[in-house]
Amino acid sequence: MEREYPPKISLAAARVNAEFLQEVAAAKLHINVATLRSWEKGKTAPTYEKFMEICKLYHYPADFIFCGKRSL
Repeated sequence: MEREYPPKISLAAARVNAEFLQEVAAAKLHINVATLRSWEKGKTAPTYEKFMEICKLYHYPADFIFCGKRSL
């Protein structure tokens, strides 16, 4: 029997689920909004350290958030 895992969600969805506006999340992460938008659109990716800060801020385990564009 295969084990089922919860689906991964995007960085943007994790932020929305945590009820943060982009501006507020960016301020808490000490980055500018353009950087956060770039991460959420998959144009660039956060460093490992920033990604872990994001997970902590949004209260999501790293295994359940994906950065960038997810292929179907």
